[in-house]
Amino acid sequence: MTDEISLAIIGGSGIYKMEQLTDADERHITTPFGSPSDPIVTGTLAGQRVAFLARHGKGHRISPSEINYRANIFALKVLGAKRIISVSACGSLREEFKPGDIVVPSQLFDNTKDRERTFFKDGIVAHVGVADPFCPHLSGILHSAIQNTGGTVHRGGTFITIEGPRFSTKAESHAFRKWGMSLVGMTASPEAFLAREAEICYAVMAHITDYDVWHESEEAVTVEMVIQTLMRNADIAHHGLANLAEMLPADAPRNECTCENTLTDALVTQRDRISDETRSRLRPLIEKYM
Repeated sequence: MTDEISLAIIGGSGIYKMEQLTDADERHITTPFGSPSDPIVTGTLAGQRVAFLARHGKGHRISPSEINYRANIFALKVLGAKRIISVSACGSLREEFKPGDIVVPSQLFDNTKDRERTFFKDGIVAHVGVADPFCPHLSGILHSAIQNTGGTVHRGGTFITIEGPRFSTKAESHAFRKWGMSLVGMTASPEAFLAREAEICYAVMAHITDYDVWHESEEAVTVEMVIQTLMRNADIAHHGLANLAEMLPADAPRNECTCENTLTDALVTQRDRISDETRSRLRPLIEKYM
């Protein structure tokens, strides 16, 4: 077992803590972008040191559009996280993705408008490639880890992120289906993009709670429906994450993907034009390139 935090879990609606964590300790971290949603809980899961962050804060007090995504990802980077699993509630836009199922999506469509999407501004520019926004290697292991719980899990599909906190209109829901979207949620963007900028592998465990509002023979989504489904899926989520921790080598190099070298050709600002203040502010992200 290593003391370094290599795996981080961001819990969404219904997943506010990890009961299986032992040796748990709260870490209060302040970043150049403010404070994370909640103190980060570090501990041991299946023999591996992990970090857990409640995305909406304990008690679900932070709206999707008010989450400080930059502070959350930066704080996990400071702790040394190399991989992030996002646990998210979402609506299904496909008949075969049923409430209670879990999906590990492969693509992302950002339909938000009011969120900070990058660490690189105010004197430094990086053009980061996100053709495949979810780490394919980590997504594959996550899919296997959930399969081993006996839960129903699907691999692939496109996740569209809406601004929220309201649910979709029927017109929007039908439009998303015509666009070829598979899932709809409120938090994967810009979380996935910031994780890529931080050179952290990122994958989503998406819990289907409803059929959004497009399905004519099913009830339209409600908060009660979402919470009930998440409570039923909680054991699958927790056991799937424990399986994942067992399957992931804590200290092995990530040769199977390129996430840890994302900034190699992405930082375009001349190094002598980057101020000392910016270098200091973004040190955890850019130090190895300076």
